[in-house]
Amino acid sequence: MPTYDYICKKCQHTFEAFQRITDSPITDCPKCGLKNSVKRLIGGGSGIIFKGSGFYANDYKKSNPPEKKPIEKSPCRACPSKGSDVKKDHKGKQ
Repeated sequence: MPTYDYICKKCQHTFEAFQRITDSPITDCPKCGLKNSVKRLIGGGSGIIFKGSGFYANDYKKSNPPEKKPIEKSPCRACPSKGSDVKKDHKGKQ
């Protein structure tokens, strides 16, 4: 069931109502009580709205992540040692 936003034309009171799609719109203001003074506001569409504190991606991560060790690159076994006249774009194949 969607949540609709309403505003009173007289007292400018805004409120939300959790209604079925088939329910008729609310017409009376709950604050000032004036009949036929409430107007339904245009909604933002079918997006997800998270209300409250939180909902962050890092809420459930570990507090102390393990430290990453640097990766040591081993020399290519197929490549000749430094100082030879092999081209620099050699990729390990001869």
